[in-house]
Amino acid sequence: MARHRGYVTPADFVRDRFDSSALAITGILATMPYIALQIYGIEVSIAQMGVPIEISLIIAFAILAAYTYTSGLRAPAMIAVVKDMCIWLVVLVAVIYIPIKLGGFGNIFKAVHAKAVASGGTFHDVLPAAEYPAYATLALGSALALFLYPHTLTGILSTNSRKVVRRNAALLPAYTFLIGLICLLGYVAIAAGIDPSPIYKSNVALPALFAKEFSAWFAGFSFAAIAIGALTPAAIMSIAAASLFTRNIYREYFHPTCTEREEANTARTVSLAVKVGALAFILFFPLTLAINLQLLSNIWILQTLPAVFLGLYTNWFHRRALVIGLLGGLLTGTLMIISRGFESSVFPLSLGSLTIPMYAAVPALVVNLLLCVCLTPLFKLLGVSNGRDNTTAADFEAHPVAGSSESLLLSQMTPNGRDDITEREGVLNPTR
Repeated sequence: MARHRGYVTPADFVRDRFDSSALAITGILATMPYIALQIYGIEVSIAQMGVPIEISLIIAFAILAAYTYTSGLRAPAMIAVVKDMCIWLVVLVAVIYIPIKLGGFGNIFKAVHAKAVASGGTFHDVLPAAEYPAYATLALGSALALFLYPHTLTGILSTNSRKVVRRNAALLPAYTFLIGLICLLGYVAIAAGIDPSPIYKSNVALPALFAKEFSAWFAGFSFAAIAIGALTPAAIMSIAAASLFTRNIYREYFHPTCTEREEANTARTVSLAVKVGALAFILFFPLTLAINLQLLSNIWILQTLPAVFLGLYTNWFHRRALVIGLLGGLLTGTLMIISRGFESSVFPLSLGSLTIPMYAAVPALVVNLLLCVCLTPLFKLLGVSNGRDNTTAADFEAHPVAGSSESLLLSQMTPNGRDDITEREGVLNPTR
């Protein structure tokens, strides 16, 4: 549908489906903490090389800004393969070489269990039963949020064929497995005696582990791999956020007649502004638990699920109900995080005498859906304007790709068929 209608962002779809552009602001807001986490990762890697903290942060910001401003989406696309090879090499060497030095995984698990016993309940090597709801909702909320992020959808919608999407989807489980190996390195760091940094706390565990166990040249290579691994997604995130602004806010409300070149130049500037916003999160957010930056992003972006995911299947929701539901979910999730002092994204939800720890994104989404479902019939009953759905049933049907055997067959069978390609769609779009 996006290919047929020329959508590049999820907000493009919501604008046509529900006659609303409120989604764009949410996408930009949710992306900033995620970019901040990537910049923080680059900063930690550079600092591990002995560079002062303040200078490390400046270098990390400057590299990301220059990387995206000069090359756009082309740079992360071209370097992605190199990034993947570097990270796979570092992780495989780490999970094989370092455990051998430490006497095998048997010794590693013994060391981790000994720490759990000595911690007095503050550290666990096996997930306690009481934490099952928190873990399950974290998994569910993270999985749903993954495909709602602007950078995920922008990456998909900027591909030149369905084969690329299929290939990347098929490879996704391999990267999930890689993340599991990286998590396992946390246990390895405990067995290796890595002490939390007084500044970065446990966030520096992996770079410190590499510095201690690897030779100097391979440790440096590992730090570079971590930095590149953070640089690529951060670049795509900032570009996606900029695309949301230029296409769904700037063009829609400020300059409807802007040219493609003006839109591209504006996107470059906005991309830089988004990075500055991400930098503010690093400077003012308590970074002892930096992972909460990403979990906070998940809470916010998950509130776009009714409009984006459910909107693919139905246009029953009233646009005003969707906006109120979105705001209600954002407010609920954010207040839950604030009540925990930003130290945890898990909120103890009380249901009568029962208290269930849950990832704040999930109950916030429930509030969002309840508002959408309850207010939609009310607004329709009151006759509140619902805008216009510009999509048609034909938009949701599969369309033959130009040059394929299906399109060739159709052209032979229906020589007087309709040309659905407009003049605008035939022009190369530099923002894509």
